[in-house]
Amino acid sequence: MEQYLWVLKDKERDLIRELEPERLAELDEDDLLALHKRVRRARNKHTTNYRRGAAEKVATAGGRGAAAAGSDKARGRAYVFEEALAIVSAELARVAHEEAEALKDERLARARAGRWAGPQADGFGDATGSPGRQREHVKSSGGKKRDASSQAQGARRQAKRDGR
Repeated sequence: MEQYLWVLKDKERDLIRELEPERLAELDEDDLLALHKRVRRARNKHTTNYRRGAAEKVATAGGRGAAAAGSDKARGRAYVFEEALAIVSAELARVAHEEAEALKDERLARARAGRWAGPQADGFGDATGSPGRQREHVKSSGGKKRDASSQAQGARRQAKRDGR
């Protein structure tokens, strides 16, 4: 990637500088998502510019191989941002995995303690009055409303047929 940095403009180089390991280590998941979005947009822009430029040169050059020589700078920019996107994506995946593991550990600790972060986690308690305690499991069909809707739909369909 370093061999193509000379083709970048100042703003593009500033974006690439944000990928230095020291700077990436300071970013949290939201900041990494914002950086990922910016790098992806730059990558898409330069890849599109490279492909369009190369496609225009094919007709005049007489072939793709002959047209490729004139697109070195554009190809270099596209390559740099492709590599940059890979770096940011890998860091984002690592941070997201760490945060998911931390959240999982926190939830497991709550579950072991008999507490849970369910719908009543706002402190009002459940029907039994014990705040944060898990309710007993109530067995239901899970589709009472759906079943009633289906029956009503069938009744309407039959009434329509009977009215003919």
